[in-house]
This record gives sequence, structure tokens and C-alpha cells, in this order.
Amino acid sequence: MMGCVVIENGIIKEVVPQGGRMPAQADMVIDGKGLTLLPAFIDLHAHFRDPGFPGKETLESASLAARAGGYAAAVCMANTKPALDTFEAVRSLRERSAALGLIDLYPAMALTKGMEGKELSGIKRGLMEEKNDVFRPPDREPPLMFSEDGKDVFNDALFLEALAAAAQFGAPVSCHCDNGGVEAEKAKRAGEHREVWSRIEENNATERTLRLGSQAGCALHIAHVSTKEAVVMIRDAKRKNPRLTCEAAPHHIALTEETAALLGRESFGRVNPPLRTEEDRLAIIAGIADGAIDAIATDHAPHAAQDKANGAPGFSGLETAFAVCYTELARKGVVSLQKLSSLMSASPARILGLKDRGALREGLRADLVVVDTEAEWIVDPAAFKSRGKNSAFAGRKVFGKTLATMRASPMRLLVV
Repeated sequence: MMGCVVIENGIIKEVVPQGGRMPAQADMVIDGKGLTLLPAFIDLHAHFRDPGFPGKETLESASLAARAGGYAAAVCMANTKPALDTFEAVRSLRERSAALGLIDLYPAMALTKGMEGKELSGIKRGLMEEKNDVFRPPDREPPLMFSEDGKDVFNDALFLEALAAAAQFGAPVSCHCDNGGVEAEKAKRAGEHREVWSRIEENNATERTLRLGSQAGCALHIAHVSTKEAVVMIRDAKRKNPRLTCEAAPHHIALTEETAALLGRESFGRVNPPLRTEEDRLAIIAGIADGAIDAIATDHAPHAAQDKANGAPGFSGLETAFAVCYTELARKGVVSLQKLSSLMSASPARILGLKDRGALREGLRADLVVVDTEAEWIVDPAAFKSRGKNSAFAGRKVFGKTLATMRASPMRLLVV
């Protein structure tokens, strides 16, 4: 870290370069000598399991995990119980988070009612109210992202209607691509392994989503890209569609199917989409390096131990994301630390339309994280703030540790 950052009333008031005059007064001075100050991270894709699944996670435990991992904001997915399929449900969860005061939570709203893929969710009523100027009072705002994450909307006409509705709000639709159609079903019936038919699912669904998204003219975001073929399709599609973005998850950046086999392909090593080949992993890394992949998102998916043993897909990822990506990307020279910061902060802020954060710049919100890039540590899920201890990185040595996360502190602070 160089120089000093002055924070006042939650805003970065001044960035003093190294050798510049240091302000004299402050409520608190944070000594960051030997450490690095970055914009706090923003997660585009996390499962908070609230409401409905307290055995896996709660709003409180997920928020604490986020702060521990350097996140000051996150998008949580709608596959809760009940599903977040109305504006009222989204507002309620966001207001609960605001009262808690740990992070800024932006719940994604489901595209279909109950996430059943049969009829549009409350987004349709919201549009009708919006046209009558009664939907958006001054102190409210619509969701910053829509998503049916965990499944696709299989009906093309309904999917197009949902994409068109989201477009009118200007919010991106995060798409979980696993609609493989007849080809994938044939592979399943033939007894092919998950690695085979899940690849067909992701690739076919990515092609379909890109095609229908182009027709709808909406801001399209492809979640947890994991195959080399999907990377190529997205890279090509972005030449024609500047509103197309995508994300990769730390576990697809760092791990392969060999890890899944060691942990148990249908238990503790299972995630959706699955861990893939080394060739796929390298394609993800190449996509990050050349800009085809816009952001890193955790896909934090906490589970109780028994659920995981029984095959529930997903890993807890909020508390290891920075260290894993720093170890695999920045420390190995694939990207600079500045680029990694952008992938985890500035780019997610841009995708969500959050213009007041994501950089160390005067006038922006003081959402900041202090990291020690030289720290070496062993991942111990027992120490997680998350209730989900299901980490694919348990026992692994990583570098880079988040030490403190600040979220728009009202005090006058100096970080030097």
C-alpha cells in the first residue's frame, strides 16, 4: 500500500500519494504498513439459503462469512424456501440485511413463480405497476439482478418473455446454463457419466442462452462458466453483444475432476457445474487473462455435512475466494493484483450498475479490504463463519489473507 486514504462519513475523501502530506486528525488510524488496501469485493453469485434452510446457512452466518472473505456486497440467489419470486420477498430480505448492517445484500429475483418454469414471477406485475408510476417509491429500488439460478427456464417462449421483462428494468439476467435438451437426455439414458452429459448440458444451454438473449436485447450474464467450449462461444458472442458478461468460480479456476474424484464425485466433490478437466481449467484461466471472462464469483453453496454426504452439489466459497484466486492467478503471474481486484470488485460493480464503489477513488464509497498478500495459511473449514463447512480446499495451502473489511464507516479514518 502506498500513501494514505482518508475516509469521512463513509466516503473516500482523499487519496494521498506516497510522500504527500498526511492529514493530522482522525477518529482512528489504521496502520497498513506491509499490507495492501483494495476495494472491498462484490460477489455476483452466492447462495445465502435464507429463508428456509437454517441448517445450511442463515442471513447472519452468510453475511459474517462474506465480511471475513473481504466482501462488502453480494448478490444472493433466489432458490430459497419460499423462492424469492416477488418484489416483496426481495425487499424483505434486503431490509433484514440492512438492519443487520454487515454487508449490502442485493437478492436476485426469480424469473418464474416458485422457480417452477411455468409462469412469470412477480416481475410481470412489477412491470405493470412501473408503467403506472406506482412501483418504485423514492426509497426503494428494483432488484439489481434476475436469475433462475439452479436451473434453466426450459420453455423458449417463457424464457424470452422473462428476458424481455428484465430488459425493461435494465437489470442483467444471470443464467445457469444446464438445458442440454435431447442430446443430454440421450447421454443420460445411455449411462454416460455426469462429466459427459453435464458438458453437453452446459454447452447446449450456453448456445441457446446466447441466441435467445440476443433476440431479447437484455443484459445477459452467464454464471459459473466451466467448459472450454463455453469460453469460446462467449468470447465470440461478446464481439457482437457488448452487454454480455460472464463469471468464473474459484473452484473451476483452481481445481479439476481429479479433486472431485478424491473427495467423492457424488458427495463431497460434487458441484454444479462439475469440476472439469485440466484443459477446461486452463481455458477458464485464458478467458480471465484475455477478458472473455469478466468477473470472479464464488457460487457460495453451503450445506450441512449430511446433505453433502448425500450428494448435495456445491462448495462454501466466500472465505477462500480471494486467497484461492490470488494463489492461482496473481501469484503465478497470470494477472496482476490490480486485475484480480477488478475481477472481484470493479467489474461486478459495473455489471450491477453500482457506480459508487469498486475503486480507490475520491468520492466513492469507502468499501475497502486490507489484505496480506504474503500470508501463507492452510484452509480450515472448522474456522469458517459460514455454517457450511463443505470446502473443496480443506487442508490446502494458499497465499493472501483478508485481515479487515470496511463498509462505508461513518468515522473519520486514515488508512496509512
